[in-house]
Amino acid sequence: MRPLRTVKVFSMVAAAALMASAAGAQMKRGEPVEDYQRQPLPPGIQVIITDIEGPVYANAEGKTLYQWPFRALRNGDGGEQKGKPTCDNTVYKENAGLMSPYPGGFILPDVDKRLSCAQLWPPVLAPADAKGVDKWAAIKRPDGTMQWAYDGFPMYTSILDKKPGDVNGGTRRRVTGEAGALREPVGPPPVIPPGFIVIQVATGRLVATADRSSVYTSDRDTPNKSNCYDRCQDEWTAVLAPEFAKPLGEWGIIQRSPGLRQWTFRGKPLYTYALSPEGRNASLQGSDVPGWHNVYTQRAPNPPKGFTVQDAPSGQVVADRNGKTVYIYNCNDDAIDQQSCNHPDLTQAYRIAVCGGGSQEKCMRTFPYVLADKDAKSDSQAWSRIAIVRCTHSMATTSQATSRAIPGVNSRAHGTVSKPSGCVTTISTMRRERARQDIDHASFA
Repeated sequence: MRPLRTVKVFSMVAAAALMASAAGAQMKRGEPVEDYQRQPLPPGIQVIITDIEGPVYANAEGKTLYQWPFRALRNGDGGEQKGKPTCDNTVYKENAGLMSPYPGGFILPDVDKRLSCAQLWPPVLAPADAKGVDKWAAIKRPDGTMQWAYDGFPMYTSILDKKPGDVNGGTRRRVTGEAGALREPVGPPPVIPPGFIVIQVATGRLVATADRSSVYTSDRDTPNKSNCYDRCQDEWTAVLAPEFAKPLGEWGIIQRSPGLRQWTFRGKPLYTYALSPEGRNASLQGSDVPGWHNVYTQRAPNPPKGFTVQDAPSGQVVADRNGKTVYIYNCNDDAIDQQSCNHPDLTQAYRIAVCGGGSQEKCMRTFPYVLADKDAKSDSQAWSRIAIVRCTHSMATTSQATSRAIPGVNSRAHGTVSKPSGCVTTISTMRRERARQDIDHASFA
């Protein structure tokens, strides 16, 4: 038997801890967290603060709660309608043709290991006599059990969340229909005045106006005082407060000029960028102007030591210490239950098909892992060090990751791994089926 080889890599995951520890860790780094509206909750439901997704609902064990919103796809619809849970114990073995240009009926990859929807996303069950509170209600599943729903959508946890507060089962980031019907973590509404919204982006919880224009602050301003007048106003538009608006939490109002009141957030006057191209809603473009910054209710943590930030045509991106851009792979399959396929605990057939044409070795050459030092540490739960079995590209077990008898564990960050013998197996994938993915800058998972 050939020795098992593992590779340790840095992974960026949407992760969190219970409120006290996560919020405390961010405050320790000097980073404020998003304030949220306190609302009535059913027994056993709580709010936790996550590093990237902000406040989310969780069960009593700290597992993040998700919904599967109904979404129009290329050739049909995916997700769940309000009050109608469909995520059950059926194991789908064929693609549905909802997202692909090809028809349904092709056998899915790794079908012998495929789990059901309810196994991947266990429903959050409610007592038979549960009573609704605020936006929470108990709805009946097809098998007769009761399930908690928020704002009508059935609630689930994810088996990809291994410890209290993990958010590996989905994201609130905006996606297109090509990405499939994704699961989304659910959280309480943020504390914001009317006329503002909070949008989930890779860099955190972005503040925008109701028409999705990004909001900015200036280094030239002083606390609660605007210094943007005259020519400055040709490019930057003050976000004005209505006559009868009142301060709210971290949101304040200053007198810009007689009769004109301007919003502030955490003491900084707010603006929109007048030169932002039409159609670039929720843009980060204004922050490319020196001295101007996007506004966040909560910023995503910075990468650990050993990563750099580089300027690219698309803006600033996270890179390794040699300046090479770091990517993540996002994937959702085309079955009825729209399972994700971008986590090492799930099938790797799609990723290997896309980056290596079915060849593991070619995939490793095209998109090599970002390796981590054996003693690498992160001061946040957004970044973590994981062990990957190089022959299978799957997550290593605890015993595999810690065994000293396993050769091939590379301890040099961003280095190379010696070619393992017996690891050139070509992966068979679903014939004629297109693997959907998008590559994002700024993170690696």
